[in-house]
Amino acid sequence: MAAAARRALKPGLEWEFDQHVLPREASRSAVTRYLVDLAETGGWELARLAIGNDGVRRIVVKRKIIRQQRQLYFLPV
Repeated sequence: MAAAARRALKPGLEWEFDQHVLPREASRSAVTRYLVDLAETGGWELARLAIGNDGVRRIVVKRKIIRQQRQLYFLPV
């Protein structure tokens, strides 16, 4: 697992990307379970999936970065 990269595709909208490499021995159902687990626990969605000539699956997942505005509170004097 590589470190997640951040990229802004549109102004105000940022995505976080993460790359995963799964061996050719991983079955299709195991890969599906892995992706479902990423989606349910971390909010990731599939961006890209490539199966190489050697059978290795290279997966890129993404999720939105939600930034909250800092709230300013003023106390009455």
